[in-house]
Amino acid sequence: MDEVKWLDLMDRLEFDSNIETYSKLKAHYSQKHRHYHNAHHIDATLKSLGQVKQLANDYNALEIALWFHNAIYKIFSSSNELDSANWAADFLKLNNSNEDFIENVHRLIMATLHNSVAYDNDERLIVDIDLSILGCNSDLYEQFENWIRKEYKLIPSFIYKKKRKEILEGFLSREKIFSHDYFFEKFDASARENLKNAINSL
Repeated sequence: MDEVKWLDLMDRLEFDSNIETYSKLKAHYSQKHRHYHNAHHIDATLKSLGQVKQLANDYNALEIALWFHNAIYKIFSSSNELDSANWAADFLKLNNSNEDFIENVHRLIMATLHNSVAYDNDERLIVDIDLSILGCNSDLYEQFENWIRKEYKLIPSFIYKKKRKEILEGFLSREKIFSHDYFFEKFDASARENLKNAINSL
């Protein structure tokens, strides 16, 4: 997690440096139980956002949303996205952001719950960025599945396999896994192949 990127974002938002918050975020993403949802994932999503900057309506909102979107990650919690979104909103309020920006960031983070149809361009973009791991090369995807299993190591195998299969089949059943043409053309076919292989291996 690049401190320079954080400071650049704070400058664009006309905030103070907020190094304390950066340090807290870094500590959260460094928790031992995180094997995938860690600092490397945040770095990857920020890099991906930078590569498709021209697709964003509100680049700053997307960037701050990505910094916070997995900030809270408790294995047995069903409110991780909400808790992360609320932390982001509280942070923005303390920095005197306007309500529209705060609501937008909160909504973008909640879109990464992946349980509903994305509402607008930037929601679709953050979802595509977050799901791009599904379309990576087969070796990395296999490692991704191993990382997820390690995060849920306390879940009995038969339960994990059932739940994981449901999640993967949910993505596979979508008419389009990725909304933006850039992500669809780059990742959709490989994502479907990876998902099929992962389901068959469960």
